[in-house]
Amino acid sequence: MHEIRDAILSGDRSPETYAGLAVPEAYRGVTVHKDEAEMFAGLASRDKDPRKSLHVDEVPVPELAPGEALVAVMASAINYNTVWTSIFEPMPTFGFLERYGRTSDYAKRHDLPYHVVGSDLAGVVLRTGPGVQMWKPGEEVVAHCLSVELESADGHNDTMLDPEQRIWGFETNFGGLAELAIVKTNQLMPKPAHLTWEEAAAPGLVNSTAYRQLVSRNGAGMKLGDTVLVWGASGGLGSYATQMALAGGATPVCVVSSPDKAEICHAMGAELVIDRNAEGYRFWKDERTQDPKEWKRLGARIRELTGGKDVDIVFEHPGRETFGASVYVARKGGTIVTCASTSGFMHEYDNRYLWMSLKRVIGSHFANYREAWEANDLINRGLIHPTLSKTYRMEDVGQAAFDVHQNLHQGKVGVLTLAPEEGLGVTDEAKRALHLEAINRFRNA
Repeated sequence: MHEIRDAILSGDRSPETYAGLAVPEAYRGVTVHKDEAEMFAGLASRDKDPRKSLHVDEVPVPELAPGEALVAVMASAINYNTVWTSIFEPMPTFGFLERYGRTSDYAKRHDLPYHVVGSDLAGVVLRTGPGVQMWKPGEEVVAHCLSVELESADGHNDTMLDPEQRIWGFETNFGGLAELAIVKTNQLMPKPAHLTWEEAAAPGLVNSTAYRQLVSRNGAGMKLGDTVLVWGASGGLGSYATQMALAGGATPVCVVSSPDKAEICHAMGAELVIDRNAEGYRFWKDERTQDPKEWKRLGARIRELTGGKDVDIVFEHPGRETFGASVYVARKGGTIVTCASTSGFMHEYDNRYLWMSLKRVIGSHFANYREAWEANDLINRGLIHPTLSKTYRMEDVGQAAFDVHQNLHQGKVGVLTLAPEEGLGVTDEAKRALHLEAINRFRNA
């Protein structure tokens, strides 16, 4: 791997150079092991520790299939699906790999006793499989995480509806938390030249998810002048929703859990921020009983901040903990758009506030290629900026996932894979200067 890393660090991007590099027989990747899938049996979710289940292993380089690329990964990032994989919830991911493995001979490669995880990357194309025309060795890329087969008509209006749609690195093997990764070439997008490797790796999954959920016609279809309630507004997903609301002429109402996280929202340009811990919101009296008085208190607080306006859109991803409140606080005719459910998948709400007030609940899951490309273009144009709180070495990936699991992070948590240190990978210094100017302007707002 040293020869590959040295070529990338040299700045040489000629296809001939990369075609001449030898691909090693093995590489290091972050894995979970099938024979450890029951290691946390009987523990509550919060007590399951990714530091015990995530390993850095030497694994064989798989055969490259038609339509695929082998990418040298300089940096990756932690998403909540990495946490789910590491704590084997809601089920071990090996079931996904087994089912995928039954679909074709090439898919059999994915059904292994280990799972190389990770749904983000920034790196350089090393090889492409048969039939690939658009991408060449030596090109700097980021990857979105939608893996589709597109043999069914159902997926051709919106690839997220493809019956064989999977999330790469979660429902497939050979993910991005590794020195090498295998992706379909219709997952690749150009790396923004003004970003470092770790910055470029951070937005992929969450930026695209937020774009479809909030902006796309497949999600809430946010428009100029909307008011948007954003749960977890400083986090890996919410921070992108906050930026998109601001860039799109909407007003975000940011809900966070600490003064530090409130400051991050203010730094991004948001004016309306609710610290739910400081204000003492408790939407559940106990594990079975919600407290509608708390929904109403939140609604009154939102109207206080907005000058009497209820929110047009609720950007909902915590799930069980907040969903009843989300349905209540949306305006009459408003939209609750939901994904993830990181606090629990079984939602409860009072249907009177949905049905009698003509509200809509929209499910949203990741993004199709076009949506991911448009979201990446917002990054490339400097309209949206990566939110990266901390970057770990691959050897410390367990701690990185633990931070996300315990909500100790602010923004995305990055992981260096082949990159030897932070701060590398910028190739457009003029654009970088504009990016830093915008970041500093946010910080000084």
